[in-house]
Amino acid sequence: MSVLSRVLRTAAMAALVSFSVAVVASDAAYADENETVGKAATPFDLRDINSQKVQLESLRGKVILLSFWATWCAPCKEEMPHLNELYLKHKDDGFVVLSISSDDARTTSRVKPYIKSKGFSFPVLLDPSSKVTTAYNPMKTLPWTVVIDRDFKIAKVHSGFNPGDEKEIEELVEKLVHAGASHSE
Repeated sequence: MSVLSRVLRTAAMAALVSFSVAVVASDAAYADENETVGKAATPFDLRDINSQKVQLESLRGKVILLSFWATWCAPCKEEMPHLNELYLKHKDDGFVVLSISSDDARTTSRVKPYIKSKGFSFPVLLDPSSKVTTAYNPMKTLPWTVVIDRDFKIAKVHSGFNPGDEKEIEELVEKLVHAGASHSE
């Protein structure tokens, strides 16, 4: 076997292994999404960008959308205006968005200026140690969206963002908000 043949064979094997790892990781994220639906939400406490403590448990009875993102994540930044619009449209109907920054200690200082510059209205929480991010998103895929129903059960998990995804999320939120209109707020 010539040197060129061995190099090409090695490159082909490396490409195949990389592709297989990507498929397995994608399948794992998909499995995590499906396995999580219907389970109880995991309570947590985090500080918001104004240093106020926010407890997920205190929002029980509302429809909650958790959005995991980071300042360096372009798809996250593309998704956020849609989340803000959805929040403003339904916040008086028992709906809340908790935007959870996965920025670490090196980039956390960028979160508040970014949020203020964009004029987003939803609460933004900081998770610099990734404790909550890991609990809800073990693969740490960003953006990562979790919708929790009024009974504190996970109704939907969504990985990534592509234009049009916001419509699917909005339909679910509207269904959950209107279905729970009889719940006390």
